[in-house]
Amino acid sequence: MAHAHQHQHQHQHQHGPAAAHSSHAHAHAPAHAHAHTHDSDATPNGLPEILDLDAALFAPHLTALTGRIACLAGDDVRSIVDLGSGTGTGTFALLERFPTARVTAVDSSPAMLERLAAAARDRGLGDRVHTLEADAGAGLPGVLDADLVWASASLHHLDDPATALAGIRAALRPGGLLAVAEVDGMPTFLPEGGEPGALESRCRKALDGLHAERLPHRGADWGSLLVAAGFSVEQERAEPWELRAPLPEGAGRYAYLVFERIRGNLVGRVSPEDLAALDRLVDGGPEDVRHRDDLVVRSTRETWMARRPA
Repeated sequence: MAHAHQHQHQHQHQHGPAAAHSSHAHAHAPAHAHAHTHDSDATPNGLPEILDLDAALFAPHLTALTGRIACLAGDDVRSIVDLGSGTGTGTFALLERFPTARVTAVDSSPAMLERLAAAARDRGLGDRVHTLEADAGAGLPGVLDADLVWASASLHHLDDPATALAGIRAALRPGGLLAVAEVDGMPTFLPEGGEPGALESRCRKALDGLHAERLPHRGADWGSLLVAAGFSVEQERAEPWELRAPLPEGAGRYAYLVFERIRGNLVGRVSPEDLAALDRLVDGGPEDVRHRDDLVVRSTRETWMARRPA
């Protein structure tokens, strides 16, 4: 996971209604992760790095999450679908967790799928990964009898959740498991209680307003939607994922990329003073997040485990 969609969680994707990139982030973020902001042009090539950093930073959390999935899915998992695969955070975590399984990585972005396929070959896993360019909201062509579907930071992109969940249900074998992961907003990095934290809170609130306009199903009650689609929800959980000093390598770079990507989406939504303060977080100066020693990386991941009745 990572998103953690990428994604985190600053998901503002341009890839179509049901396009999905895991986190991300965030991430996904799952992970993908988490941390996915897809429609800023500030760093058009920055998203894959955000997703990969989300995966690396939160790897222990993702390992624990795939462990929970394995407890419910059982040992005999051979066919997995990674819905909104992004750079492959979920794909590779699940291949490791289920060593006899093959993964169909589904994404609407050919570039993401090419990147994932190359990474699979580099890891010697090319024969265990199949890529499928598809819009998840329109069904999963050719996918039948999957044991497990993993949807990280992807379902909130769907225009019509009921239709998409019906397609996912049809792709699962009877008794198969759907694991859903979402994030509650952009990750936060700055100290709470002072102006840096207040600035971040204002930015997050502005992004939430933007997401409410563009992604109406973000923050949806997926438990109820899953039940309405004929699934049996077996587990629902919200977990705070937090990293404190000493931070893993890459945390500052992760924060930098997130702030750089959200900046373009905040023009006209926060004050000029806040935009200037945001610029100082990425301008290479003393306030730049890459130079700070007070960062705390926080992200809340929500998960649902649901089964297609046998």
